[in-house]
Amino acid sequence: MSASAEKAAEGDTVTASTETARPVTPGPVAVVLKGYPRLSETFIAQELLGLQQRGLAFEIVSLRHPTDRAAHPVHAAIAAPVRYLPEYLYQEPLRVLRSWWKARRLPGYRAARATWWRDVRRDPTPNRVRRFGQACVLAAELDPAIRHLYAHFLHTPSSVARYAAIMSRRSWSASAHAKDIWTTPGWEKREKLADLAWAVTCTAVGRDHLAALAPDPGRVDLLYHGLDLTDFPPPAERPARDGSDPADPVVIASVGRAVAKKGYDDLLAALAALPADLHWRFVHIGGGGLIKALREQARALGIADRITWSGAQPRAAVLAALAAGDLFVLASKIAGDGDRDGLPNVLMEAQAAGLAAVATRVAAIPELIEDGVTGVLVPPEDPSALAAALEVVARDPARRRALGAAGRERVRTAFGHDAGLDRLAARFGLGDSPRRAAGGRAGLADVA
Repeated sequence: MSASAEKAAEGDTVTASTETARPVTPGPVAVVLKGYPRLSETFIAQELLGLQQRGLAFEIVSLRHPTDRAAHPVHAAIAAPVRYLPEYLYQEPLRVLRSWWKARRLPGYRAARATWWRDVRRDPTPNRVRRFGQACVLAAELDPAIRHLYAHFLHTPSSVARYAAIMSRRSWSASAHAKDIWTTPGWEKREKLADLAWAVTCTAVGRDHLAALAPDPGRVDLLYHGLDLTDFPPPAERPARDGSDPADPVVIASVGRAVAKKGYDDLLAALAALPADLHWRFVHIGGGGLIKALREQARALGIADRITWSGAQPRAAVLAALAAGDLFVLASKIAGDGDRDGLPNVLMEAQAAGLAAVATRVAAIPELIEDGVTGVLVPPEDPSALAAALEVVARDPARRRALGAAGRERVRTAFGHDAGLDRLAARFGLGDSPRRAAGGRAGLADVA
Protein backbone atom coordinates (compact mmCIF):
# COMPACT_ATOMS: atom_id res chain seq x y z
CA MET A 1 0.00 0.00 0.00
CA SER A 2 1.37 3.46 -0.88
CA ALA A 3 1.97 6.17 1.69
CA SER A 4 -0.94 8.17 0.30
CA ALA A 5 -3.27 5.17 0.41
CA GLU A 6 -2.36 4.45 4.00
CA LYS A 7 -3.09 8.06 4.94
CA ALA A 8 -6.49 7.81 3.28
CA ALA A 9 -7.17 4.60 5.21
CA GLU A 10 -6.49 6.52 8.42
CA GLY A 11 -9.26 8.95 7.54
CA ASP A 12 -7.11 11.98 6.69
CA THR A 13 -7.47 14.16 3.64
CA VAL A 14 -4.87 13.31 1.01
CA THR A 15 -3.37 15.91 -1.29
CA ALA A 16 -2.56 14.36 -4.64
CA SER A 17 1.10 14.55 -5.63
CA THR A 18 1.78 16.87 -8.54
CA GLU A 19 4.27 16.12 -11.25
CA THR A 20 6.64 18.95 -10.22
CA ALA A 21 7.75 20.77 -7.11
CA ARG A 22 4.70 21.94 -5.22
CA PRO A 23 4.33 25.63 -4.33
CA VAL A 24 4.88 26.94 -0.82
CA THR A 25 2.64 29.62 0.64
CA PRO A 26 4.80 32.68 1.39
CA GLY A 27 5.32 33.27 5.09
CA PRO A 28 7.61 32.44 7.99
CA VAL A 29 9.38 29.09 7.94
CA ALA A 30 10.77 26.68 10.55
CA VAL A 31 14.25 25.47 9.56
CA VAL A 32 14.96 22.06 11.11
CA LEU A 33 18.63 21.26 11.71
CA LYS A 34 20.41 18.39 13.42
CA GLY A 35 22.54 20.77 15.46
CA TYR A 36 23.08 24.52 15.61
CA PRO A 37 25.46 26.26 15.49
CA ARG A 38 28.11 23.94 14.05
CA LEU A 39 31.59 24.91 12.88
CA SER A 40 31.52 22.16 10.25
CA GLU A 41 28.28 23.41 8.66
CA THR A 42 29.26 26.89 7.55
CA PHE A 43 27.39 26.31 4.28
CA ILE A 44 24.09 26.08 6.19
CA ALA A 45 24.77 29.25 8.15
CA GLN A 46 25.70 31.13 4.97
CA GLU A 47 22.49 29.95 3.33
CA LEU A 48 20.40 31.09 6.31
CA LEU A 49 22.05 34.50 6.33
CA GLY A 50 21.42 34.83 2.60
CA LEU A 51 17.75 33.95 3.03
CA GLN A 52 17.50 36.42 5.91
CA GLN A 53 18.96 39.13 3.69
CA ARG A 54 16.34 38.30 1.06
CA GLY A 55 13.53 38.85 3.53
CA LEU A 56 12.65 35.34 4.68
CA ALA A 57 11.39 35.19 8.25
CA PHE A 58 12.31 31.93 9.93
CA GLU A 59 12.86 30.15 13.20
CA ILE A 60 15.68 27.66 13.66
CA VAL A 61 14.73 24.33 15.23
CA SER A 62 17.68 22.21 16.37
CA LEU A 63 17.53 18.55 17.37
CA ARG A 64 20.74 18.91 19.36
CA HIS A 65 22.50 21.51 21.46
CA PRO A 66 25.83 22.85 20.18
CA THR A 67 29.01 20.99 21.09
CA ASP A 68 31.59 23.28 19.46
CA ARG A 69 33.28 25.76 21.78
CA ALA A 70 33.27 28.52 19.18
CA ALA A 71 31.03 29.82 16.42
CA HIS A 72 31.62 31.62 13.16
CA PRO A 73 30.83 35.35 12.73
CA VAL A 74 28.07 34.37 10.31
CA HIS A 75 26.17 32.75 13.19
CA ALA A 76 26.13 36.06 15.07
CA ALA A 77 24.66 37.77 11.99
CA ILE A 78 21.67 35.41 11.89
CA ALA A 79 18.85 37.01 13.87
CA ALA A 80 16.40 34.11 13.87
CA PRO A 81 15.29 32.67 17.22
CA VAL A 82 16.54 29.16 17.98
CA ARG A 83 14.36 26.45 19.51
CA TYR A 84 16.07 23.35 20.89
CA LEU A 85 13.96 20.22 20.94
CA PRO A 86 14.56 17.65 23.69
CA GLU A 87 17.77 15.94 22.57
CA TYR A 88 16.69 12.83 24.49
CA LEU A 89 13.07 12.49 25.49
CA TYR A 90 13.81 11.40 29.07
CA GLN A 91 15.62 14.70 29.69
CA GLU A 92 12.42 16.76 29.43
CA PRO A 93 9.58 14.34 30.25
CA LEU A 94 6.99 16.98 31.17
CA ARG A 95 7.61 18.97 28.00
CA VAL A 96 7.32 15.82 25.91
CA LEU A 97 4.15 14.69 27.68
CA ARG A 98 2.47 18.10 27.35
CA SER A 99 3.38 18.25 23.69
CA TRP A 100 2.13 14.75 22.97
CA TRP A 101 -1.17 15.57 24.70
CA LYS A 102 -1.57 18.61 22.46
CA ALA A 103 -0.24 16.93 19.31
CA ARG A 104 -2.66 14.02 19.54
CA ARG A 105 -5.49 16.50 19.03
CA LEU A 106 -4.00 17.90 15.83
CA PRO A 107 -5.89 17.03 12.62
CA GLY A 108 -3.13 14.90 11.13
CA TYR A 109 -1.92 13.10 14.25
CA ARG A 110 -3.40 9.72 13.32
CA ALA A 111 -1.80 9.89 9.86
CA ALA A 112 1.54 10.90 11.36
CA ARG A 113 1.38 8.08 13.88
CA ALA A 114 0.58 5.60 11.10
CA THR A 115 3.50 6.89 9.03
CA TRP A 116 5.84 6.63 12.01
CA TRP A 117 4.64 3.17 12.93
CA ARG A 118 5.23 1.99 9.38
CA ASP A 119 8.75 3.44 9.59
CA VAL A 120 9.57 2.03 13.01
CA ARG A 121 8.57 -1.47 11.94
CA ARG A 122 11.28 -1.28 9.27
CA ASP A 123 13.73 0.62 11.47
CA PRO A 124 13.09 -0.45 15.10
CA THR A 125 15.66 1.82 16.73
CA PRO A 126 15.63 4.26 19.66
CA ASN A 127 16.51 6.98 17.18
CA ARG A 128 13.23 6.45 15.32
CA VAL A 129 11.23 6.62 18.54
CA ARG A 130 13.05 9.79 19.58
CA ARG A 131 12.27 11.49 16.28
CA PHE A 132 8.54 10.99 16.72
CA GLY A 133 8.70 12.46 20.23
CA GLN A 134 10.64 15.45 18.93
CA ALA A 135 8.08 15.87 16.15
CA CYS A 136 5.28 15.99 18.72
CA VAL A 137 7.11 18.78 20.56
CA LEU A 138 7.74 20.66 17.34
CA ALA A 139 4.15 20.38 16.10
CA ALA A 140 2.75 21.40 19.48
CA GLU A 141 5.02 24.39 20.03
CA LEU A 142 5.29 25.99 16.59
CA ASP A 143 3.78 29.42 16.01
CA PRO A 144 0.57 28.94 13.96
CA ALA A 145 1.88 31.59 11.55
CA ILE A 146 4.53 29.11 10.39
CA ARG A 147 3.01 26.97 7.67
CA HIS A 148 6.14 25.40 6.17
CA LEU A 149 9.03 23.33 7.54
CA TYR A 150 12.41 23.14 5.80
CA ALA A 151 14.87 20.46 6.90
CA HIS A 152 18.58 20.33 6.20
CA PHE A 153 19.58 16.70 5.60
CA LEU A 154 17.24 14.00 4.39
CA HIS A 155 17.71 11.63 7.33
CA THR A 156 16.80 12.51 10.94
CA PRO A 157 15.95 16.23 10.54
CA SER A 158 13.63 15.35 7.66
CA SER A 159 12.00 12.61 9.74
CA VAL A 160 11.14 15.11 12.46
CA ALA A 161 9.96 17.68 9.92
CA ARG A 162 7.87 15.11 8.07
CA TYR A 163 6.09 13.73 11.12
CA ALA A 164 5.43 17.25 12.47
CA ALA A 165 4.20 18.46 9.08
CA ILE A 166 1.77 15.56 8.72
CA MET A 167 0.45 16.09 12.28
CA SER A 168 -0.18 19.78 11.79
CA ARG A 169 -1.02 19.69 8.08
CA ARG A 170 1.85 21.92 7.11
CA SER A 171 3.97 21.57 3.99
CA TRP A 172 7.63 20.66 4.20
CA SER A 173 10.75 20.50 2.06
CA ALA A 174 14.34 19.36 2.41
CA SER A 175 17.90 20.11 1.42
CA ALA A 176 19.93 16.93 0.92
CA HIS A 177 23.70 16.78 1.05
CA ALA A 178 25.94 13.71 1.23
CA LYS A 179 25.77 11.15 4.04
CA ASP A 180 22.01 11.56 4.27
CA ILE A 181 21.66 10.71 0.58
CA TRP A 182 23.94 7.69 0.49
CA THR A 183 23.20 6.02 3.83
CA THR A 184 19.42 6.53 4.11
CA PRO A 185 17.49 3.40 3.02
CA GLY A 186 15.90 3.53 -0.42
CA TRP A 187 12.38 3.00 0.91
CA GLU A 188 12.75 5.98 3.23
CA LYS A 189 14.04 8.29 0.52
CA ARG A 190 11.22 7.30 -1.83
CA GLU A 191 8.52 7.93 0.75
CA LYS A 192 9.94 11.23 1.92
CA LEU A 193 10.32 12.45 -1.66
CA ALA A 194 6.71 11.51 -2.30
CA ASP A 195 5.53 13.51 0.73
CA LEU A 196 7.57 16.71 0.55
CA ALA A 197 6.75 19.75 -1.56
CA TRP A 198 10.24 20.00 -3.09
CA ALA A 199 13.84 19.10 -2.43
CA VAL A 200 17.16 20.66 -3.35
CA THR A 201 20.58 19.08 -3.26
CA CYS A 202 24.08 20.40 -3.78
CA THR A 203 25.54 18.03 -6.38
CA ALA A 204 24.48 16.77 -9.79
CA VAL A 205 25.24 13.18 -8.79
CA GLY A 206 23.02 13.55 -5.72
CA ARG A 207 20.27 15.22 -7.74
CA ASP A 208 20.25 12.43 -10.31
CA HIS A 209 20.09 9.77 -7.60
CA LEU A 210 17.19 11.41 -5.76
CA ALA A 211 15.31 12.40 -8.91
CA ALA A 212 15.24 8.73 -9.92
CA LEU A 213 13.51 7.93 -6.61
CA ALA A 214 11.04 10.83 -6.64
CA PRO A 215 7.51 10.55 -8.08
CA ASP A 216 8.72 13.01 -10.70
CA PRO A 217 12.29 14.24 -11.34
CA GLY A 218 11.10 17.83 -11.28
CA ARG A 219 10.56 17.64 -7.55
CA VAL A 220 14.35 17.57 -6.95
CA ASP A 221 16.50 20.52 -7.98
CA LEU A 222 20.27 20.98 -8.20
CA LEU A 223 21.31 23.97 -6.14
CA TYR A 224 25.02 24.42 -5.45
CA HIS A 225 25.73 26.06 -2.10
CA GLY A 226 28.30 28.37 -3.61
CA LEU A 227 30.42 30.84 -1.70
CA ASP A 228 30.10 34.41 -0.55
CA LEU A 229 33.26 35.59 -2.25
CA THR A 230 33.44 38.79 -0.23
CA ASP A 231 35.39 36.72 2.32
CA PHE A 232 38.06 36.02 -0.29
CA PRO A 233 39.97 39.09 -1.50
CA PRO A 234 42.56 38.58 -4.23
CA PRO A 235 45.25 36.38 -2.69
CA ALA A 236 48.65 37.82 -1.90
CA GLU A 237 51.67 36.51 -3.76
CA ARG A 238 52.79 33.29 -2.11
CA PRO A 239 56.46 32.36 -1.58
CA ALA A 240 57.88 30.23 -4.39
CA ARG A 241 58.61 27.23 -2.17
CA ASP A 242 59.63 24.08 -3.99
CA GLY A 243 60.42 21.79 -1.07
CA SER A 244 64.19 21.97 -1.56
CA ASP A 245 64.89 23.97 1.61
CA PRO A 246 64.38 22.06 4.88
CA ALA A 247 64.11 25.41 6.68
CA ASP A 248 61.27 26.55 4.40
CA PRO A 249 59.09 23.50 3.63
CA VAL A 250 56.08 23.43 1.34
CA VAL A 251 52.93 23.86 3.44
CA ILE A 252 50.22 21.35 2.57
CA ALA A 253 46.83 22.25 4.10
CA SER A 254 43.63 20.29 4.55
CA VAL A 255 40.33 21.09 6.26
CA GLY A 256 37.87 18.34 7.09
CA ARG A 257 36.48 16.16 9.82
CA ALA A 258 38.53 13.15 10.78
CA VAL A 259 36.01 10.59 9.56
CA ALA A 260 36.42 7.64 7.23
CA LYS A 261 35.04 9.28 4.09
CA LYS A 262 37.66 12.05 4.20
CA GLY A 263 40.45 9.55 3.53
CA TYR A 264 43.03 10.99 5.92
CA ASP A 265 44.51 7.53 6.44
CA ASP A 266 45.27 7.41 2.70
CA LEU A 267 46.66 10.94 2.84
CA LEU A 268 49.05 10.09 5.67
CA ALA A 269 50.26 7.07 3.71
CA ALA A 270 50.84 9.32 0.69
CA LEU A 271 52.75 11.89 2.74
CA ALA A 272 54.96 9.14 4.15
CA ALA A 273 55.74 8.01 0.58
CA LEU A 274 57.05 11.42 -0.54
CA PRO A 275 60.77 11.48 -1.41
CA ALA A 276 63.20 12.31 1.37
CA ASP A 277 64.55 15.35 -0.49
CA LEU A 278 61.07 16.96 -0.65
CA HIS A 279 60.57 19.00 2.52
CA TRP A 280 56.96 19.58 3.52
CA ARG A 281 54.72 20.40 6.45
CA PHE A 282 51.08 19.27 6.76
CA VAL A 283 48.47 21.37 8.59
CA HIS A 284 45.10 19.79 9.35
CA ILE A 285 42.04 21.69 10.62
CA GLY A 286 39.00 19.77 11.84
CA GLY A 287 37.64 17.65 14.64
CA GLY A 288 36.32 14.12 14.34
CA GLY A 289 36.45 10.75 16.02
CA LEU A 290 39.48 9.43 14.11
CA ILE A 291 41.96 12.09 15.22
CA LYS A 292 43.59 9.83 17.82
CA ALA A 293 43.95 6.96 15.35
CA LEU A 294 45.40 9.31 12.72
CA ARG A 295 47.93 10.69 15.19
CA GLU A 296 49.00 7.15 16.00
CA GLN A 297 49.26 6.32 12.30
CA ALA A 298 51.45 9.40 11.73
CA ARG A 299 53.76 8.32 14.55
CA ALA A 300 54.00 4.79 13.16
CA LEU A 301 54.87 6.21 9.72
CA GLY A 302 57.55 8.45 11.19
CA ILE A 303 56.01 11.73 10.02
CA ALA A 304 54.36 12.99 13.21
CA ASP A 305 56.90 15.81 13.66
CA ARG A 306 55.90 17.29 10.29
CA ILE A 307 52.18 17.52 11.08
CA THR A 308 50.13 20.13 12.94
CA TRP A 309 46.74 18.92 14.16
CA SER A 310 44.81 22.16 14.77
CA GLY A 311 41.40 20.71 15.68
CA ALA A 312 38.13 22.46 14.86
CA GLN A 313 38.66 26.17 14.28
CA PRO A 314 36.50 29.25 13.66
CA ARG A 315 36.27 30.59 10.15
CA ALA A 316 38.91 33.28 10.61
CA ALA A 317 41.48 30.64 11.53
CA VAL A 318 40.48 28.50 8.55
CA LEU A 319 40.89 31.41 6.13
CA ALA A 320 44.25 32.29 7.71
CA ALA A 321 45.45 28.70 7.24
CA LEU A 322 44.39 28.75 3.59
CA ALA A 323 46.20 32.05 3.06
CA ALA A 324 49.37 30.61 4.61
CA GLY A 325 49.32 27.33 2.67
CA ASP A 326 51.02 26.45 -0.59
CA LEU A 327 48.59 23.77 -1.73
CA PHE A 328 45.41 22.08 -0.52
CA VAL A 329 44.64 18.37 -0.44
CA LEU A 330 41.51 16.32 0.20
CA ALA A 331 41.63 12.53 -0.18
CA SER A 332 37.90 11.78 -0.04
CA LYS A 333 36.61 8.25 -0.62
CA ILE A 334 33.48 6.15 -0.18
CA ALA A 335 33.37 4.80 3.37
CA GLY A 336 32.44 1.23 4.20
CA ASP A 337 28.87 2.21 5.10
CA GLY A 338 28.38 4.04 1.80
CA ASP A 339 28.94 7.51 3.26
CA ARG A 340 30.73 9.91 0.95
CA ASP A 341 31.26 13.60 0.35
CA GLY A 342 28.99 15.69 -1.78
CA LEU A 343 30.86 18.71 -3.10
CA PRO A 344 33.01 19.77 -0.13
CA ASN A 345 32.77 23.49 0.52
CA VAL A 346 36.35 23.43 1.79
CA LEU A 347 37.54 22.69 -1.75
CA MET A 348 35.70 25.74 -3.06
CA GLU A 349 37.08 27.82 -0.19
CA ALA A 350 40.64 26.66 -0.87
CA GLN A 351 40.31 27.53 -4.54
CA ALA A 352 38.69 30.87 -3.74
CA ALA A 353 41.78 31.58 -1.64
CA GLY A 354 43.94 30.87 -4.69
CA LEU A 355 45.33 27.53 -3.52
CA ALA A 356 46.14 24.77 -5.97
CA ALA A 357 43.98 21.79 -5.01
CA VAL A 358 44.80 18.09 -5.19
CA ALA A 359 41.77 15.88 -4.60
CA THR A 360 40.28 12.51 -5.43
CA ARG A 361 37.96 11.69 -8.30
CA VAL A 362 34.95 10.74 -6.19
CA ALA A 363 31.38 11.91 -5.57
CA ALA A 364 30.80 15.41 -6.98
CA ILE A 365 34.38 16.66 -6.77
CA PRO A 366 34.81 16.43 -10.59
CA GLU A 367 31.88 18.84 -10.89
CA LEU A 368 34.22 21.48 -9.44
CA ILE A 369 37.74 20.41 -10.45
CA GLU A 370 38.81 19.77 -14.03
CA ASP A 371 41.91 17.62 -13.81
CA GLY A 372 45.02 19.46 -14.91
CA VAL A 373 43.15 22.72 -15.46
CA THR A 374 41.58 23.91 -12.20
CA GLY A 375 43.26 21.35 -9.95
CA VAL A 376 44.59 17.81 -9.90
CA LEU A 377 42.45 14.69 -9.49
CA VAL A 378 43.64 11.20 -8.57
CA PRO A 379 41.76 7.94 -7.93
CA PRO A 380 40.41 7.48 -4.40
CA GLU A 381 42.11 5.05 -2.02
CA ASP A 382 45.36 5.20 -4.02
CA PRO A 383 48.12 6.64 -1.79
CA SER A 384 50.78 6.07 -4.47
CA ALA A 385 48.91 8.14 -7.05
CA LEU A 386 48.20 10.80 -4.43
CA ALA A 387 51.87 10.94 -3.43
CA ALA A 388 52.93 11.32 -7.06
CA ALA A 389 50.49 14.20 -7.60
CA LEU A 390 51.53 15.94 -4.40
CA GLU A 391 55.19 15.68 -5.34
CA VAL A 392 54.69 17.20 -8.79
CA VAL A 393 52.61 20.11 -7.49
CA ALA A 394 54.81 20.71 -4.42
CA ARG A 395 57.98 20.97 -6.51
CA ASP A 396 56.51 23.39 -9.08
CA PRO A 397 55.47 26.84 -7.72
CA ALA A 398 54.56 28.08 -11.21
CA ARG A 399 52.16 25.20 -11.74
CA ARG A 400 50.60 25.87 -8.34
CA ARG A 401 50.04 29.51 -9.26
CA ALA A 402 48.40 28.55 -12.55
CA LEU A 403 46.15 25.92 -10.98
CA GLY A 404 45.26 28.27 -8.12
CA ALA A 405 44.34 31.11 -10.47
CA ALA A 406 42.24 28.84 -12.71
CA GLY A 407 40.50 27.29 -9.69
CA ARG A 408 39.71 30.70 -8.23
CA GLU A 409 38.23 31.85 -11.55
CA ARG A 410 36.13 28.67 -11.77
CA VAL A 411 34.69 29.26 -8.31
CA ARG A 412 34.10 32.95 -9.04
CA THR A 413 32.21 32.37 -12.26
CA ALA A 414 30.31 29.14 -11.51
CA PHE A 415 29.98 28.87 -7.73
CA GLY A 416 29.06 32.29 -6.41
CA HIS A 417 26.16 31.84 -4.02
CA ASP A 418 23.80 34.65 -5.03
CA ALA A 419 22.16 32.87 -7.97
CA GLY A 420 21.47 29.76 -5.92
CA LEU A 421 20.12 31.77 -3.01
CA ASP A 422 17.78 33.70 -5.29
CA ARG A 423 16.39 30.41 -6.62
CA LEU A 424 16.01 29.04 -3.11
CA ALA A 425 14.25 32.20 -1.95
CA ALA A 426 11.80 31.77 -4.82
CA ARG A 427 11.05 28.26 -3.53
CA PHE A 428 9.80 29.92 -0.34
CA GLY A 429 7.49 32.20 -2.30
CA LEU A 430 9.66 35.30 -2.14
CA GLY A 431 9.61 35.64 -5.91
CA ASP A 432 11.85 38.39 -7.21
CA SER A 433 11.96 40.34 -3.95
CA PRO A 434 15.18 42.37 -3.84
CA ARG A 435 18.03 41.25 -1.65
CA ARG A 436 18.35 43.28 1.50
CA ALA A 437 21.55 45.11 2.23
CA ALA A 438 24.33 42.99 3.71
CA GLY A 439 23.59 42.36 7.35
CA GLY A 440 19.86 42.86 6.85
CA ARG A 441 17.80 40.96 9.41
CA ALA A 442 14.44 39.27 9.21
CA GLY A 443 12.92 37.43 12.11
CA LEU A 444 9.44 36.30 13.06
CA ALA A 445 8.83 39.73 14.56
CA ASP A 446 9.03 41.23 11.07
CA VAL A 447 5.86 39.43 10.02
CA ALA A 448 3.93 39.74 13.27
